[in-house]
Amino acid sequence: MTHVITSLCLRDGGCKDVCPVECIVPGKPESEWPWYYIDPDTCIDCGACVAECPFEAIFPQDDVPSALKAKEGQRLSRPEGTAVYDGTDHYKKPVHLAHTVILKAGQTADLHPDIEGNAKFFKTGPGYSAK
Repeated sequence: MTHVITSLCLRDGGCKDVCPVECIVPGKPESEWPWYYIDPDTCIDCGACVAECPFEAIFPQDDVPSALKAKEGQRLSRPEGTAVYDGTDHYKKPVHLAHTVILKAGQTADLHPDIEGNAKFFKTGPGYSAK
């Protein structure tokens, strides 16, 4: 089983630094691939990335929630989003995401589509090149 970064990701990047097998890459261009992605063929399922993520966006693939109960102000980085996110990453560099959805406390979100999105990135993603 691999881990999956979901649309809760707001491109912090700390997960990439702690990965012992360097299987986490940022999506490029950000407008099409807005979060970080885990290569399922390389992931060793160590879970180091989970604790590092400030957005709680990383799950073992079998545990990706279909009905996540949101905390107030949590965001999803999704194409249908109309809210802009301006923050900073793990290195204090600016992060600008033009399409996010701001969730209300208790609102549910299905993160299952992100499993397929992660797999698709490694099959067709324009910013990914195989090692």
